[in-house]
Amino acid sequence: MLVICSGNWKTPAAHMKTVLIIDDDKPFRALLVQHLVQAGWEVIEAEDGEEGLKITWEKRPEIVICDLHMPRSNGFHFCRNVGARRDMAGRIKIIITTGSTYATDKISALEAGADAYLEKPMRIPELLQLLTRWSEEIVGNGGGAELAPTPALEDKGIVRFWGVRGSISCPGPSTVYYGGNTSCVEVRYGDQIIVLDAGTGIRALGLSLEKEFKDQPLDLVVLISHTHWDHIQGFPFFIPAYLPKNRIRLIGFEGARRGLESILSSQMESPYFPVSLEQMSGNISVQAQREMKFTIGSIVVTAQFVNHPGVCVGYRLDTPRGSVAYLPDNEPYQRLKVQRSGVKPGEATEILEFARSQDQKIIEFIRDVDVLIIDAQYNDEGYRSRAGWGHGCVDDVVAIALIAKVKRLFLFHHDPDHDDAFITRMVEWARQLVSFAGEDLPVDAAREGLEVVLRPVSEAAPSSS
Repeated sequence: MLVICSGNWKTPAAHMKTVLIIDDDKPFRALLVQHLVQAGWEVIEAEDGEEGLKITWEKRPEIVICDLHMPRSNGFHFCRNVGARRDMAGRIKIIITTGSTYATDKISALEAGADAYLEKPMRIPELLQLLTRWSEEIVGNGGGAELAPTPALEDKGIVRFWGVRGSISCPGPSTVYYGGNTSCVEVRYGDQIIVLDAGTGIRALGLSLEKEFKDQPLDLVVLISHTHWDHIQGFPFFIPAYLPKNRIRLIGFEGARRGLESILSSQMESPYFPVSLEQMSGNISVQAQREMKFTIGSIVVTAQFVNHPGVCVGYRLDTPRGSVAYLPDNEPYQRLKVQRSGVKPGEATEILEFARSQDQKIIEFIRDVDVLIIDAQYNDEGYRSRAGWGHGCVDDVVAIALIAKVKRLFLFHHDPDHDDAFITRMVEWARQLVSFAGEDLPVDAAREGLEVVLRPVSEAAPSSS
């Protein structure tokens, strides 16, 4: 319910500014719109926080009236997002509205970046007086909440390897070439940065990002394939997560027994770590993903469940400059079924038909991808004693990549017991398999520090004139 009092709060035309209302209560929005328009304001509406953020960056309103409790992005989250991008947000003022009477909510909202906090039902004159005062301040300062454009990175796609090992990190003289850190891969397109997994390699990535961007706020997305320790253990050492200027979104699927946020928090609980996830000063959000396809900026992300203990997914990132598929942990079904059931490959049984159908899902998922990063932890001999552990054999990986017409293959999730010489032999064998098949697929082993530039999806044919 709104308490409405009469009064003429008409703003002079020269002072007309834009206000964005973000609230999932349609009647409430309609009532506010009515009074704000009568008072001379240009009004934009959004029904949830995510839409509100998008409109904020596109329309650049001077003032935002934002409900505290909303779907898809609440008021706290909205304030933190705007505060993390003050270089773009300029002098945007934020009013949080809520039916909550808890003092802690008001304190939290103001700490998150709100400029005012009004409880519902609220007095319209009070709101309009506040808007008029802020409008005059904006005009007095030269008018407009000018948003400085974010310095864009070069319009190209880049893949960088920061951690390539599986199970446990293994630094030392025998792993210097390929590296000893656990899973972490960076993908960039334009000014969008996506991090694939948060193994120990994310520590070096964080140091590099801080050196590169200095005082400029970072807006990062970390996609978690699954919550086995070698894929999350580096996050407590990720420096950008401790800086209030940065926004970091952790996205992944629920674990087998506990939720994503609970799992990430538990590894930082005392006595395991001195700082809790909640005490990290960056603007961190943890999102349990439910959709198998979504977008991050101009990048289309598709997820695919893979064959690995617990809940584990691979990700495919389709950018305007090329595509990347990341399957760090996957055990092909056919070899597993043959190894465990004793069924011969030539026998047409229900078991093998099912296995083929499951592997076919992976093949379709990675079909025609420009860069495939995939679990190839074992050679044929090593796999025999580890069937059912949830990891791939290099022979199967090459076969799958060839069938899927992959453009470039990177063997990944190197076993901690495999030194540089062993991995090099695996690469040589993989290349021989490609040669035996009469194909020319480039094969390499993922290596820390290696950078791959994505090529355009399609190049214009050269002119014949």
